[in-house]
Amino acid sequence: MALIRLIAYSIAELGNALCFLGDIVRNVLRGRIRKGEVLRQMYEQGVQSVTIIVLTSFATGAVLAIQGAVTLTRFGAKEYIAQLVAWSLVREMSPVFTAIIFSAKAGARITAELGTMNVNDQMLATRSLGVDPIEYLIVPRMIACFLVLPILTVISEVVGIAGGYLVGVFEAHIPSAFYINQTLRAIRYVDFFSGFSKVFFFAVLISWICCYQGFVTRGGSLGVGKFTTKAVAYSIIIVILSNTILTKIIITFWG
Repeated sequence: MALIRLIAYSIAELGNALCFLGDIVRNVLRGRIRKGEVLRQMYEQGVQSVTIIVLTSFATGAVLAIQGAVTLTRFGAKEYIAQLVAWSLVREMSPVFTAIIFSAKAGARITAELGTMNVNDQMLATRSLGVDPIEYLIVPRMIACFLVLPILTVISEVVGIAGGYLVGVFEAHIPSAFYINQTLRAIRYVDFFSGFSKVFFFAVLISWICCYQGFVTRGGSLGVGKFTTKAVAYSIIIVILSNTILTKIIITFWG
């Protein structure tokens, strides 16, 4: 019986989440977009996430180069460190890591803000004033996420490659001009867009999950913490699982 209740609850939650997404899409298609609020959300979600993205990306690129230098030197292929770092970051690591970090930083903030508004009846107050809370609170956050995450991903790729460059040049003693040339030759359009295209799916999934969890938060201050934790956990799991599916699709049809 417990299993049946769990399945029924999951199906009902999925249905509610899809209806919630439908309301968002309907508002967007009707042009109900508050541009000022979108810009404010872009600053809060994007600009305030740059520092942590830069630090983690630089460290990731450096670690890739360190490990690559150790491994490839054994096979006399140290000159391929640049390709290893560039391909790893551009095709997989930067899009996925940026999405995960964004979920924990901006996604948690979105859920906590909306959840606090919900338990304090601020969403009910907006309805009482004749304002649709989805139009006023949800749509700007989702659009901002959709616009900001790709930019953060590009920043992550550039900074990560820079981290690998510093290790490759000063630790592995690869000539600077050679490293840069190998990096530019390694990254083709298909490499860049195979990773970059996934970011838009991640942005929709993260913003949808975090906004929905905030929108249905209940249980006071304890509930805010509970639903925020659920939002971040669900977002990370969905990003990793969807990345597996998207990667298989992209490699199958794009190469």
